[in-house]
Parts: sequence; structure tokens; C-alpha cells
Amino acid sequence: MQTQFSAEQLADSGVAEAEKIIRKCVHCGFCTATCPTYVTLGNELDSPRGRIYLIKDMLENGRPADRQIVTHIDRCLSCLACMTTCPSGVHYMHLVDHARAHIEKTYKRPLMNRLTRGLLALVLPYPRRFRAALHLARLGRPLAPVLKALPGLKPMGAMLELAPRRIVPAGAGPGTHAPAAARKGRVAILGGCAQPVLEPDTNAAAIRLLNRLGVEVVAPVGEGCCGALVHHMGREHEALAAARRNVDVWTREIEAGGLDAIIITASGCGTTIKDYGYMLREDADYAEKAARVSALTKDITEYLSTLAMPEPVHAPDLTVAYHSACSMQHGQKITRQPKDLLKAAGFRVVDPAEGHLCCGSAGTYNIMQPEIAAELRDRKVRNIEATGADIVAAGNVGCITQIGMTCGLPVIHTVKLLDWAHGGPKPAELSG
Repeated sequence: MQTQFSAEQLADSGVAEAEKIIRKCVHCGFCTATCPTYVTLGNELDSPRGRIYLIKDMLENGRPADRQIVTHIDRCLSCLACMTTCPSGVHYMHLVDHARAHIEKTYKRPLMNRLTRGLLALVLPYPRRFRAALHLARLGRPLAPVLKALPGLKPMGAMLELAPRRIVPAGAGPGTHAPAAARKGRVAILGGCAQPVLEPDTNAAAIRLLNRLGVEVVAPVGEGCCGALVHHMGREHEALAAARRNVDVWTREIEAGGLDAIIITASGCGTTIKDYGYMLREDADYAEKAARVSALTKDITEYLSTLAMPEPVHAPDLTVAYHSACSMQHGQKITRQPKDLLKAAGFRVVDPAEGHLCCGSAGTYNIMQPEIAAELRDRKVRNIEATGADIVAAGNVGCITQIGMTCGLPVIHTVKLLDWAHGGPKPAELSG
């Protein structure tokens, strides 16, 4: 794609990077076939190619964002299916992230939209605040239909609907978990923000399994939200602050006892942490450290695939529909390892149709764009249930929550199934 940026504009490193990405686009349209919003809405401006045109026009003309571009960029899930499909190597993720930061700086959103986004940024990245908010949401759940019927309050209604009816107790805090036998490795594990509130059993299962395999697991003091939630809102200052905090924490662990990997059990977080090196590339104090952290970051299934897994202890006679989270298959290009591990553990694994399409979770998307998210969720659930599987496995807490809202099958994190097959407790989702 031809561009006409001035030398003065290209002096800005962010614009220069965006220009390089835009120039790689050859208008082929392959991305439209795999873009969930284009497939759902049929609008060219709700496809990656259409959004690239809008971003190019905005940046090239050096103008602030307007209502049209905000509408279509906000509808983007950042599922990154377009990057898997693109034959030209267009790094759409970095381009849309830059556009979101530009929108945040130059566009004044309607009041309720600003308040909702501000509330999400204030609550979701902080487990204690999030847990308190969920207790309040249980009281407000009856109001969800009323709020969803009011244009400015639809996100509030969606939030209440998403809140779990039962809030599980918090898991273990920071600490070191020693292996059951001779130590064969040492890793750090991300606690995160939403997952320890919604799915604390996930990290517990990962730690148990790793310990049985001879891996010491440290949950470091001081780490927190990876920054993905605010990063996708364009709130770059907050996202980079979260990245620097975590880089500092993990760097201390690297220097103190060495780390073979930084383990992530929520694939949405993994995609962002693996991008810390890019996000902090211009920070002289952090660029090298961030690149080292990104290089060490592994999804739990990615890391387990490097270990010698023993024969399973239990023989689960179950068929698993494997849902590959967008952040897993498109963001991190991890497609084979989770399914191979499940098969080796004794599960029968099936792939739902249209596995490349997003379930509609996408961080806060199912709150901010509830209608599109619900349509994508229902399409995903239909495809999953059509497999005839007994259960669903997924590697991202957002997907588990989203699909679990309407799916008639138990939706369980992959590592909980692996832990069970290899000697751990049966997942609570299967105990009923």
C-alpha cells in the first residue's frame, strides 16, 4: 500500500513503525475471510483491510480520531486471525495498538463510555478490587436486562451477566513451591489479575503438575496484571507501567536463582508478555531486560511439551473439544502442543468447525461490544456442541468464562485436565 507520510511525521518512531506495517498491505483481502467482525457484520470497514485504510488516513493526515474510526477500531477484537491469514506479513497487532493509543490521546468519548472504560481499568487489573466488584455484581444481577435495554448502559448490563453466580475462594499467594523429587528446573508463574479471582484452581493445577515433574515453581512477590487489559484500551502509560513492574520482578528472580521459563496459564496474558520486548524497545533502562523476559515467556502447554511427560495415572474415557483461544493460535502460534498433550494423557481430542473464529471474549470486548460478542459466542458454542464431545478444553480464562455462559458442556482449562490425568485431583467441573 502506498503511503505519503512526511519526513516530519516519520521522525515519530510510532508513526514510522505504523508506516512500515501499512506499506506491507497489498489489498489482497485474504484477511476478510477470517475476520470475525467482517464475517458477522459484512462491512468492509469492520475488516482488517478496512481498518488499515482508516488508520492510514488518520495518521497520514495527522488528524485526531473521529467517531467513524473509533467505532470500527472499537469493534476489532484483536483476535489476530488476520495475521495468521496474511500472506504479506502485515503486523496488524502493532498497528491497531498504535491506533488505539492515538485514539486515547485525541478523541473525547461520550461520558458513559469514558466512565465504563475508566471503571474497567480501575477494577479488573486488581484482584482484590475485582473480587469486591463481583460480590456487588451478584446483588445487581437482576438489573442486567434493564441495563442492557438502555443504550448507554448496555456494557453495565453485560458486566452483571458475566459475573459468576458463585465466587470461589482465593488461591495461594506468593511463595515458592518445591518439587516432589530432585529439582530438574525452576520457573516463575504469572498470578495475573482476573484468573486468580475467576479460576484460582488453574494455577494450582499447573503448580501441582510441574512439581510432580521435578520443576520448582515460584510465584514472585510484587508481580501483577500483565497490562493487556489497559493496553487494548490504548492506555499506554498504564500498560507500560505494568510491564516495567513485572519485568523488574522477574528480573530479580532470574538474577537470584535463575529461571528456565516464565509460565503463563492465560494465553491472553502470554501474547502481551511475549511482546514486552517490543513495547519497551525505546526505554533504555528496560529494553534489554524486557526482551529477556519475553524470550523466557512460555504458555504452560508450550513448556510442558519440552518435558518428558510420564504415562498418565488415570485413563479418562472422555472426548474433548479443544477450543484454541485466539491469543494462543494467532497471537502465539501455539496450535499443536495442547492437543498433543491431551491425546498423550488419554483424552480423545476433536476440533470444532470454524476453530479460527473468536468466541467474542477478547479481554473487555464482551462487555464493551455485547451484541457482537454474544453472536460470536453463540456461533462458537453451536460448533462446539456439534462435535458430540463430553467436555471443552481451553487455555484462556476469558474464553472459559465466555463459552461457559451458554455451553451445555463443562469448559475446563487444559492444564486442569492434564493435572488430573497425571495424578492430580479431578477438576471440580467434572465432580457434579
